[in-house]
Amino acid sequence: MDLQLKGKTAFISGSSQGIGFAIAAQLLKEGAAVIINGRNKEKLDQAVAQLQPLGEVSGIAGDIADVVHEVPAVDILVNNVGIFELKSFFELTDADWLHFFNVNVMSSVRLSRALMPAMLEKKWGRIIFISSESGVNIPANMIHYGMTKTAMLSISRGLAQLTKGTAITVNTILGGPTYSDGVKNAVEQIASQQHMEASVLKQHIFETTNPGSLLQRFIEPEEIAQLATYLASPLSIATNGAALRADGGVLNTIL
Repeated sequence: MDLQLKGKTAFISGSSQGIGFAIAAQLLKEGAAVIINGRNKEKLDQAVAQLQPLGEVSGIAGDIADVVHEVPAVDILVNNVGIFELKSFFELTDADWLHFFNVNVMSSVRLSRALMPAMLEKKWGRIIFISSESGVNIPANMIHYGMTKTAMLSISRGLAQLTKGTAITVNTILGGPTYSDGVKNAVEQIASQQHMEASVLKQHIFETTNPGSLLQRFIEPEEIAQLATYLASPLSIATNGAALRADGGVLNTIL
């Protein structure tokens, strides 16, 4: 299927690794030009070099708050940047809450505020929020993270209301437990400390923390990327203001 992305340009926040990197690769394969982003310039340059064989790619290094003015007008915005951690609610400080809100929520707000007006002017564009099933099924040990993912649902739906009469869509992906680079590194580090195979620990962690999954394994970043790439396509015009699940069946709800 031709997703009609040739000639389109995309910006993906937090895309030097993990889900963002996988989305960049998939968009490039479909013919879009892609701008990726990460805080570490050396790591970002390495990611650009890895992606270059796939198509036209460049990078903007830095925190979104600092570089939002450097992002040019694009056809597709993927709000992907985010951080997570396990931490007891009673140990969370005000600074923790504000830091998570600033990174996970305000980065999306800043980018959407900067880039959506040009989309409205030409009446075409795609904005995709990479949220999480944790925004619906809030983890007791990551309440601050879940809060930010719920907030993304509200912002996405609200922005979709501004697109009436245009060919702009704003949607959210509720990703499930994904074996991203961050998760992979943590699993390998713990496995090394416990002198066990990473694959064994990986499966144990998954079965312990996600017993209700229908997929019965971690989702691969590329599997989230495939849905994001479809939502970036002109073919997805009838999907707007939606929260789409790529959660492996973790959420035990109809909607």
